[in-house]
Amino acid sequence: MERSSFSLRLLLLILLVSLARSENSSSAHKMFLQCFSSHMQHSKSYSEVILTKNSSAYSSVLQSSFRNFRFLNTSTLKPQFIITPFNEFEIQAAIVCAKKYDIQIRVRSGGHDYEGLSFLSYQEFVLIDLAELSFISVDIENETAWVGAGASTGELYYRIAEKSEVHAFPAGSCPTVGVGGHFSGGGFGTIFRKYGLAADNVIDARIVDANGRILDRESMGEDLFWAIRGGGAASFGVVFSWKVRLVSVPPTVTVFNIEKTLQQGATNLLHKWQNIGDKLHEDLFLHATIAVATSSPHGNKTIQVSFASLFLGRAGELLPMMQDSFPELGLMSENCSEMSWIQSVLYFGGFSPSDSLDVLLSRTAQFKGFFKGKSDYVKEPISETGLEGLYKRLLEEEASTLILTPYGGRMSGISDSETPFPHRSGNIFEIQYIITWDVEEETEKNLKWMRKLYAYMAPYVSDSPRAAYLNYRDLDLGRNNYGNTSFAKASVWGLKYFKNNFKRLARVKTATDPSNFFRNEQSIPVLQRKRNLK
Repeated sequence: MERSSFSLRLLLLILLVSLARSENSSSAHKMFLQCFSSHMQHSKSYSEVILTKNSSAYSSVLQSSFRNFRFLNTSTLKPQFIITPFNEFEIQAAIVCAKKYDIQIRVRSGGHDYEGLSFLSYQEFVLIDLAELSFISVDIENETAWVGAGASTGELYYRIAEKSEVHAFPAGSCPTVGVGGHFSGGGFGTIFRKYGLAADNVIDARIVDANGRILDRESMGEDLFWAIRGGGAASFGVVFSWKVRLVSVPPTVTVFNIEKTLQQGATNLLHKWQNIGDKLHEDLFLHATIAVATSSPHGNKTIQVSFASLFLGRAGELLPMMQDSFPELGLMSENCSEMSWIQSVLYFGGFSPSDSLDVLLSRTAQFKGFFKGKSDYVKEPISETGLEGLYKRLLEEEASTLILTPYGGRMSGISDSETPFPHRSGNIFEIQYIITWDVEEETEKNLKWMRKLYAYMAPYVSDSPRAAYLNYRDLDLGRNNYGNTSFAKASVWGLKYFKNNFKRLARVKTATDPSNFFRNEQSIPVLQRKRNLK
């Protein structure tokens, strides 16, 4: 009887605590709405800017940029409110009010975060969706552009092409990626060997910090400006616009794609590519994709390696260059297609170069489904034995792909500490691992397979730390506690993304957001003060 009575009292206590928390939470939500409403003097209609769970547009806005179906039915919470700001003052109001009532926020630009951290949380939160801040102002005379953080890379390329055929920007090839996360994590594409990352070409930014201050490069200071260009801006504030430096491209560029199976000598070609890909002229981008293909009419499976290239020049210049550096590939003039740079954007974005440029304005992703991604950096060519083991594992999962991106060129000429992105000289290529699937029931099986593949690759990639790319977010590397996390614990994943730059990022975080208001499962930690021992 005593044990039964104790259990009942414990159950009642837990229920009372739960009810109290629920009441406090409900009260905080009401106070947040009142606070936010009081800051709306210069804004659009209240109902256009803030959506509650009862709003008719709530679900469609929340799911508008879901790319990965892994996050459609999860145990994570959906946002209490969605704020769709039309200006920086509405962002400012959201931050001031959320901080006042201790409500977490998440910030979404394009929704491509590989682990959904921009729109999901295990704690109650408000989502700031930047989609309406998609303005782009291109200044060809000064070769710059201001870009709203809610714009996509495709929209940026489109607006540049409206003004000039010989200007570009060195960002990624997927046109639906939001510039907010892309720029702040680094951002590479087909011309990064010539011009560096997107983050390397950011020259100013405007941010709302944890105190609700609206700052530009001059007022935020060089430390914070350094941190948001490769360190993940979501740890430091809400960047709502970026000023970027445009780069020059020739009127005509050349692309090609040559595919070879194992039976056609793909392994020897891949071995050669590993030795020369990072040493090619900086005008030449040649990446390799490894995937499963059908090798015969009988449906036998094999490995196929695709060598896809962009050259900043005409085919007549490219052919002798390839003959000199990679004759084994057998490139011929009929393999080459000449086009404008903006047409090459269509080509690498999965469209036809003859398609209307208007497809770059669409925010509808070409791929939506279940997937998991990981990344690695390679400093020495992978041996033939290593490749054979890799092929064997890929053949187990036909929907798996590896994308090998060559480094070198301009990337080797930029210091590892120039921005938080540290993967520069010494890396010959980067690997992105991807697996996709169709139904939720296959999720655990495919995640397990991906982790086994990643473990297999350990001897062939960088170590101490085993480096990773922030924009291919991977929570398998480690995650923070729900509250504050020590620098030591966060270093488990932080050193992989940022290497020796992680400590400086933590110092900037401590100076600019000491209360750790901007936090998520992989946000930069606040350094703990050392206690004086007597």
